[in-house]
Amino acid sequence: MQQRKLGTFNVSSIGLGCMNLSHAYGVPPSPEQAAKVLLTALDAGVNFFDTAALYGFGANETLVGNVLSKHRNQFTLASKCGMTGVDINGDGKPVRVIDGRPQTIRATCEAALKRLRTDVIDLYYLHRWDKKVPIEESVGALSDLVRKGYVRAIGLSEVSATTLRKAHNAHPITALQTEYSLWTRNPEIAVLEACRELGVALVAFSPLARGFLCGELTDVASLEAKDIRRSMPRFAPEAYAANLSLLDGYKAIAREVGCSLAQLSLAWLLHRGNDIIPIPGTTSVAHLLDDLGAIDVKLSADDMARLESLISQRTVVGSRYNPQGNSEVDTESF
Repeated sequence: MQQRKLGTFNVSSIGLGCMNLSHAYGVPPSPEQAAKVLLTALDAGVNFFDTAALYGFGANETLVGNVLSKHRNQFTLASKCGMTGVDINGDGKPVRVIDGRPQTIRATCEAALKRLRTDVIDLYYLHRWDKKVPIEESVGALSDLVRKGYVRAIGLSEVSATTLRKAHNAHPITALQTEYSLWTRNPEIAVLEACRELGVALVAFSPLARGFLCGELTDVASLEAKDIRRSMPRFAPEAYAANLSLLDGYKAIAREVGCSLAQLSLAWLLHRGNDIIPIPGTTSVAHLLDDLGAIDVKLSADDMARLESLISQRTVVGSRYNPQGNSEVDTESF
Protein backbone atom coordinates (compact mmCIF):
# COMPACT_ATOMS: atom_id res chain seq x y z
CA MET A 1 0.00 0.00 0.00
CA GLN A 2 1.36 3.41 -0.95
CA GLN A 3 1.89 5.79 1.97
CA ARG A 4 1.33 9.50 2.54
CA LYS A 5 2.51 11.85 5.27
CA LEU A 6 0.05 12.87 7.96
CA GLY A 7 2.08 14.99 10.33
CA THR A 8 4.58 12.57 11.90
CA PHE A 9 2.59 9.54 10.73
CA ASN A 10 2.94 7.56 7.53
CA VAL A 11 -0.54 6.40 6.53
CA SER A 12 -2.00 4.47 3.63
CA SER A 13 -2.90 6.65 0.66
CA ILE A 14 -6.52 5.62 1.20
CA GLY A 15 -7.86 5.29 4.73
CA LEU A 16 -11.14 3.86 5.97
CA GLY A 17 -13.98 6.03 7.23
CA CYS A 18 -15.78 3.82 9.75
CA MET A 19 -18.95 5.91 10.19
CA ASN A 20 -21.37 3.90 8.11
CA LEU A 21 -20.53 0.70 9.97
CA SER A 22 -22.64 2.15 12.79
CA HIS A 23 -24.31 5.37 11.69
CA ALA A 24 -25.99 7.62 9.15
CA TYR A 25 -27.05 5.45 6.21
CA GLY A 26 -29.97 3.50 7.58
CA VAL A 27 -29.63 0.11 9.28
CA PRO A 28 -25.96 -0.66 9.89
CA PRO A 29 -24.43 -4.04 9.05
CA SER A 30 -24.21 -6.84 11.59
CA PRO A 31 -21.25 -6.75 13.99
CA GLU A 32 -19.80 -9.73 12.15
CA GLN A 33 -19.97 -7.98 8.77
CA ALA A 34 -18.57 -4.77 10.22
CA ALA A 35 -15.66 -6.66 11.74
CA LYS A 36 -15.01 -8.36 8.41
CA VAL A 37 -14.74 -4.97 6.68
CA LEU A 38 -12.34 -3.62 9.31
CA LEU A 39 -10.07 -6.67 9.29
CA THR A 40 -10.08 -6.95 5.50
CA ALA A 41 -8.99 -3.32 5.28
CA LEU A 42 -6.16 -3.94 7.74
CA ASP A 43 -5.05 -7.06 5.86
CA ALA A 44 -5.13 -5.11 2.58
CA GLY A 45 -2.69 -2.51 3.93
CA VAL A 46 -5.03 0.19 5.20
CA ASN A 47 -3.41 1.65 8.31
CA PHE A 48 -5.53 4.76 8.86
CA PHE A 49 -8.94 4.30 10.50
CA ASP A 50 -11.32 7.17 11.23
CA THR A 51 -14.13 7.12 13.78
CA ALA A 52 -15.90 9.57 16.14
CA ALA A 53 -17.78 9.75 19.41
CA LEU A 54 -20.86 10.77 17.42
CA TYR A 55 -21.04 7.68 15.21
CA GLY A 56 -23.69 5.45 16.72
CA PHE A 57 -23.33 7.59 19.87
CA GLY A 58 -20.19 5.70 20.86
CA ALA A 59 -21.05 2.41 19.16
CA ASN A 60 -18.56 2.95 16.34
CA GLU A 61 -15.65 3.63 18.70
CA THR A 62 -16.65 0.51 20.63
CA LEU A 63 -16.72 -1.52 17.42
CA VAL A 64 -13.30 -0.26 16.32
CA GLY A 65 -11.89 -0.94 19.76
CA ASN A 66 -13.32 -4.44 19.99
CA VAL A 67 -12.11 -5.46 16.54
CA LEU A 68 -8.82 -3.64 16.08
CA SER A 69 -7.35 -3.06 19.56
CA LYS A 70 -5.32 -6.27 19.40
CA HIS A 71 -3.65 -4.85 16.25
CA ARG A 72 -3.18 -1.37 17.71
CA ASN A 73 0.49 -1.05 16.74
CA GLN A 74 -0.34 -1.59 13.07
CA PHE A 75 -2.41 1.51 12.34
CA THR A 76 -2.97 5.23 12.93
CA LEU A 77 -6.18 5.81 14.86
CA ALA A 78 -8.27 8.95 14.41
CA SER A 79 -11.38 9.93 16.32
CA LYS A 80 -13.35 13.09 17.02
CA CYS A 81 -14.88 15.09 19.84
CA GLY A 82 -17.03 18.21 20.04
CA MET A 83 -20.16 16.57 18.64
CA THR A 84 -21.72 13.76 20.63
CA GLY A 85 -25.01 12.20 21.67
CA VAL A 86 -26.52 13.57 24.86
CA ASP A 87 -29.69 12.45 26.67
CA ILE A 88 -30.99 16.00 26.98
CA ASN A 89 -34.66 14.95 27.24
CA GLY A 90 -34.14 12.34 29.95
CA ASP A 91 -35.79 9.63 27.85
CA GLY A 92 -32.70 7.53 27.21
CA LYS A 93 -32.54 8.63 23.58
CA PRO A 94 -29.32 10.55 22.79
CA VAL A 95 -29.62 13.73 20.73
CA ARG A 96 -26.77 15.10 18.64
CA VAL A 97 -25.17 18.06 20.41
CA ILE A 98 -22.28 20.31 19.36
CA ASP A 99 -20.28 21.18 22.49
CA GLY A 100 -16.70 22.45 22.29
CA ARG A 101 -16.24 23.43 25.93
CA PRO A 102 -12.93 22.23 27.38
CA GLN A 103 -14.57 20.12 30.09
CA THR A 104 -16.72 18.35 27.51
CA ILE A 105 -13.75 17.69 25.25
CA ARG A 106 -11.80 16.15 28.13
CA ALA A 107 -14.72 13.94 29.18
CA THR A 108 -15.36 12.83 25.60
CA CYS A 109 -11.71 11.87 25.15
CA GLU A 110 -11.60 9.88 28.38
CA ALA A 111 -14.71 7.95 27.34
CA ALA A 112 -13.30 7.41 23.84
CA LEU A 113 -10.07 5.91 25.17
CA LYS A 114 -12.09 3.32 27.07
CA ARG A 115 -14.31 2.47 24.12
CA LEU A 116 -11.35 2.27 21.75
CA ARG A 117 -9.39 0.12 24.20
CA THR A 118 -6.26 2.20 23.80
CA ASP A 119 -4.00 4.42 25.87
CA VAL A 120 -3.66 7.09 23.21
CA ILE A 121 -5.52 8.40 20.15
CA ASP A 122 -3.10 9.26 17.35
CA LEU A 123 -5.18 12.03 15.76
CA TYR A 124 -8.05 13.69 17.62
CA TYR A 125 -10.29 16.07 15.71
CA LEU A 126 -12.69 18.74 16.83
CA HIS A 127 -15.65 17.34 14.90
CA ARG A 128 -17.43 20.68 14.64
CA TRP A 129 -16.42 24.10 15.87
CA ASP A 130 -18.85 25.12 18.59
CA LYS A 131 -19.34 28.74 17.59
CA LYS A 132 -20.32 29.64 21.18
CA VAL A 133 -16.75 28.79 22.24
CA PRO A 134 -13.68 30.57 20.82
CA ILE A 135 -11.74 28.13 18.66
CA GLU A 136 -8.63 28.86 20.73
CA GLU A 137 -10.36 27.53 23.87
CA SER A 138 -11.39 24.26 22.24
CA VAL A 139 -7.95 23.82 20.70
CA GLY A 140 -6.40 24.65 24.06
CA ALA A 141 -8.31 21.74 25.60
CA LEU A 142 -7.05 19.45 22.83
CA SER A 143 -3.52 20.74 23.46
CA ASP A 144 -3.89 19.76 27.12
CA LEU A 145 -4.78 16.24 26.00
CA VAL A 146 -1.57 16.12 23.98
CA ARG A 147 0.46 17.21 27.01
CA LYS A 148 -1.21 14.53 29.13
CA GLY A 149 -0.33 11.86 26.56
CA TYR A 150 -3.95 11.00 25.74
CA VAL A 151 -3.63 12.34 22.18
CA ARG A 152 -0.65 12.55 19.81
CA ALA A 153 -1.88 15.11 17.26
CA ILE A 154 -4.79 17.51 16.76
CA GLY A 155 -7.15 17.88 13.81
CA LEU A 156 -10.13 20.03 12.86
CA SER A 157 -13.19 19.15 10.81
CA GLU A 158 -15.35 21.33 8.56
CA VAL A 159 -13.71 24.68 9.32
CA SER A 160 -12.75 27.64 7.16
CA ALA A 161 -9.24 28.77 6.28
CA THR A 162 -9.59 31.66 8.74
CA THR A 163 -10.53 29.36 11.62
CA LEU A 164 -7.76 26.94 10.68
CA ARG A 165 -5.18 29.71 10.94
CA LYS A 166 -6.51 30.86 14.32
CA ALA A 167 -6.41 27.31 15.64
CA HIS A 168 -2.94 26.66 14.24
CA ASN A 169 -1.65 29.70 16.12
CA ALA A 170 -2.91 28.13 19.36
CA HIS A 171 -1.47 24.65 18.68
CA PRO A 172 -0.08 23.01 15.53
CA ILE A 173 -2.87 21.39 13.53
CA THR A 174 -1.91 18.13 11.83
CA ALA A 175 -4.97 17.51 9.67
CA LEU A 176 -8.13 19.18 8.47
CA GLN A 177 -10.99 16.88 7.57
CA THR A 178 -13.66 18.11 5.20
CA GLU A 179 -15.92 16.82 2.46
CA TYR A 180 -14.06 16.77 -0.82
CA SER A 181 -14.88 15.08 -4.11
CA LEU A 182 -15.62 16.07 -7.66
CA TRP A 183 -19.09 17.18 -6.61
CA THR A 184 -18.00 19.02 -3.44
CA ARG A 185 -15.19 21.38 -4.35
CA ASN A 186 -15.47 23.84 -1.45
CA PRO A 187 -11.92 23.14 -0.19
CA GLU A 188 -10.61 24.65 -3.41
CA ILE A 189 -11.88 28.10 -2.42
CA ALA A 190 -9.36 28.67 0.38
CA VAL A 191 -8.95 25.71 2.74
CA LEU A 192 -6.69 23.61 0.54
CA GLU A 193 -4.34 26.55 -0.01
CA ALA A 194 -4.27 27.31 3.73
CA CYS A 195 -3.53 23.67 4.54
CA ARG A 196 -0.58 23.71 2.17
CA GLU A 197 0.69 26.99 3.54
CA LEU A 198 0.64 25.58 7.09
CA GLY A 199 1.75 22.01 6.30
CA VAL A 200 -1.63 20.54 7.27
CA ALA A 201 -2.85 17.35 5.57
CA LEU A 202 -6.35 17.42 4.09
CA VAL A 203 -8.40 14.32 4.92
CA ALA A 204 -11.29 14.00 2.47
CA PHE A 205 -14.49 12.45 3.78
CA SER A 206 -17.33 11.38 1.49
CA PRO A 207 -14.85 11.15 -1.42
CA LEU A 208 -17.43 9.13 -3.37
CA ALA A 209 -20.08 11.83 -2.96
CA ARG A 210 -22.07 9.76 -0.47
CA GLY A 211 -22.44 7.03 -3.08
CA PHE A 212 -23.38 9.23 -6.03
CA LEU A 213 -20.04 8.72 -7.78
CA CYS A 214 -20.32 4.94 -7.45
CA GLY A 215 -23.23 5.03 -9.90
CA GLU A 216 -25.33 2.47 -8.03
CA LEU A 217 -27.86 4.80 -6.39
CA THR A 218 -30.28 5.56 -9.19
CA ASP A 219 -33.48 6.07 -7.18
CA VAL A 220 -33.41 8.11 -3.98
CA ALA A 221 -36.83 6.68 -3.06
CA SER A 222 -34.94 3.49 -2.21
CA LEU A 223 -33.07 5.18 0.64
CA GLU A 224 -34.03 3.97 4.09
CA ALA A 225 -36.13 6.28 6.25
CA LYS A 226 -33.25 7.18 8.60
CA ASP A 227 -30.68 7.69 5.87
CA ILE A 228 -29.16 11.16 6.34
CA ARG A 229 -29.12 11.73 2.58
CA ARG A 230 -32.89 12.18 2.67
CA SER A 231 -32.33 15.60 4.28
CA MET A 232 -29.66 16.72 1.81
CA PRO A 233 -30.79 18.98 -1.05
CA ARG A 234 -28.64 17.21 -3.65
CA PHE A 235 -30.53 13.99 -2.96
CA ALA A 236 -33.99 15.56 -3.26
CA PRO A 237 -35.77 13.77 -6.14
CA GLU A 238 -35.69 16.57 -8.72
CA ALA A 239 -32.15 17.64 -7.93
CA TYR A 240 -30.87 14.08 -7.90
CA ALA A 241 -32.51 13.33 -11.24
CA ALA A 242 -30.62 16.30 -12.71
CA ASN A 243 -27.37 15.17 -11.10
CA LEU A 244 -27.73 11.67 -12.50
CA SER A 245 -27.39 13.11 -15.99
CA LEU A 246 -23.76 13.94 -15.15
CA LEU A 247 -22.93 10.27 -14.82
CA ASP A 248 -23.12 9.50 -18.55
CA GLY A 249 -19.98 11.48 -19.28
CA TYR A 250 -18.38 10.28 -16.07
CA LYS A 251 -18.95 6.64 -17.02
CA ALA A 252 -17.44 7.28 -20.43
CA ILE A 253 -14.23 8.58 -18.86
CA ALA A 254 -14.09 5.57 -16.53
CA ARG A 255 -14.38 3.24 -19.51
CA GLU A 256 -11.57 5.06 -21.30
CA VAL A 257 -9.32 4.95 -18.25
CA GLY A 258 -10.23 1.32 -17.54
CA CYS A 259 -11.43 1.59 -13.95
CA SER A 260 -14.60 1.50 -11.89
CA LEU A 261 -16.59 4.65 -11.15
CA ALA A 262 -15.51 4.61 -7.49
CA GLN A 263 -11.87 4.19 -8.47
CA LEU A 264 -12.11 7.14 -10.84
CA SER A 265 -13.40 9.42 -8.09
CA LEU A 266 -10.71 8.35 -5.62
CA ALA A 267 -7.96 8.51 -8.24
CA TRP A 268 -8.95 12.10 -9.03
CA LEU A 269 -8.47 13.02 -5.36
CA LEU A 270 -5.16 11.17 -5.12
CA HIS A 271 -3.92 13.06 -8.18
CA ARG A 272 -4.95 16.41 -6.65
CA GLY A 273 -1.97 16.25 -4.30
CA ASN A 274 0.10 13.99 -2.07
CA ASP A 275 -1.22 15.88 0.95
CA ILE A 276 -4.80 14.71 0.33
CA ILE A 277 -5.92 11.48 1.99
CA PRO A 278 -9.39 10.18 1.09
CA ILE A 279 -11.25 8.05 3.64
CA PRO A 280 -14.12 6.31 1.84
CA GLY A 281 -16.51 4.28 3.95
CA THR A 282 -18.35 1.11 3.05
CA THR A 283 -20.20 -1.84 4.54
CA SER A 284 -19.10 -4.13 1.71
CA VAL A 285 -15.81 -6.01 1.45
CA ALA A 286 -16.14 -6.05 -2.34
CA HIS A 287 -16.57 -2.27 -2.46
CA LEU A 288 -13.65 -1.82 -0.06
CA LEU A 289 -11.28 -3.80 -2.26
CA ASP A 290 -12.51 -1.99 -5.34
CA ASP A 291 -11.86 1.37 -3.66
CA LEU A 292 -8.29 0.41 -2.84
CA GLY A 293 -7.68 -0.35 -6.50
CA ALA A 294 -7.80 3.41 -7.14
CA ILE A 295 -4.17 3.61 -6.03
CA ASP A 296 -3.10 2.00 -9.32
CA VAL A 297 -5.25 4.21 -11.58
CA LYS A 298 -3.29 6.76 -13.62
CA LEU A 299 -4.99 9.92 -14.86
CA SER A 300 -3.58 12.31 -17.43
CA ALA A 301 -3.83 16.07 -17.18
CA ASP A 302 -6.53 15.88 -19.83
CA ASP A 303 -8.48 13.29 -17.81
CA MET A 304 -8.30 15.55 -14.76
CA ALA A 305 -9.48 18.59 -16.70
CA ARG A 306 -12.39 16.72 -18.26
CA LEU A 307 -13.54 15.40 -14.90
CA GLU A 308 -13.30 18.81 -13.25
CA SER A 309 -15.29 20.42 -16.03
CA LEU A 310 -17.96 17.71 -16.04
CA ILE A 311 -18.73 17.57 -12.31
CA SER A 312 -18.24 20.77 -10.33
CA GLN A 313 -20.02 23.51 -8.38
CA ARG A 314 -21.26 24.81 -11.74
CA THR A 315 -22.94 21.56 -12.80
CA VAL A 316 -24.15 19.90 -9.57
CA VAL A 317 -27.70 20.78 -8.52
CA GLY A 318 -28.43 21.46 -4.84
CA SER A 319 -26.34 22.39 -1.81
CA ARG A 320 -24.62 19.68 0.19
CA TYR A 321 -26.44 20.42 3.46
CA ASN A 322 -29.87 21.72 4.39
CA PRO A 323 -30.07 25.08 6.23
CA GLN A 324 -29.59 23.45 9.63
CA GLY A 325 -26.51 21.57 8.44
CA ASN A 326 -25.09 24.66 6.76
CA SER A 327 -25.43 26.61 10.02
CA GLU A 328 -23.32 24.03 11.85
CA VAL A 329 -20.28 24.08 9.60
CA ASP A 330 -17.68 26.79 9.21
CA THR A 331 -16.64 26.42 5.60
CA GLU A 332 -16.53 28.73 2.62
CA SER A 333 -19.31 28.03 0.16
CA PHE A 334 -19.54 28.48 -3.60
